[in-house]
Amino acid sequence: MPITDLVAPEAILPALKVNSKKQALQELAAKAAELTGQNERAIFEVLLQREKLGTTAVGYGVAIPHGKLPKLEKIFGLFARLDRPIDFEAMDGQPVDLVFLLLAPEGAGADHLKALARIARLLRDQDIAKKLRASRDAQAIYSVLALPPATAA
Repeated sequence: MPITDLVAPEAILPALKVNSKKQALQELAAKAAELTGQNERAIFEVLLQREKLGTTAVGYGVAIPHGKLPKLEKIFGLFARLDRPIDFEAMDGQPVDLVFLLLAPEGAGADHLKALARIARLLRDQDIAKKLRASRDAQAIYSVLALPPATAA
């Protein structure tokens, strides 16, 4: 599953300015609501509930907040490069500056897990992460995300 199946060019925030994990989740929920037509508060609550189970920061400055929504039609992704890194309670203690929000329909099952695994694999690749951090606009970021896996590595 290519990442471009999960995230559209308009779902890229190239320099999100936030000061905290909660603020990041609020901003991501607002943008996701705008693009999906879902309720912003519902998205934010789903993300907060997931974070209460344990941080979605996966290390190396990357976080993948995610959740399921009953009324969502298909898996939706949103990518944000933060203007400056923030504490996301990562296990490795590193602040986060690359965030990929993933929302899935309630019954997505294995597709949701496959999407999470694909995103984690891509963003843990240090070359890809470096290119994403160096990209300054949405189109440049989308181009990096759209690289085929072999080229990306």
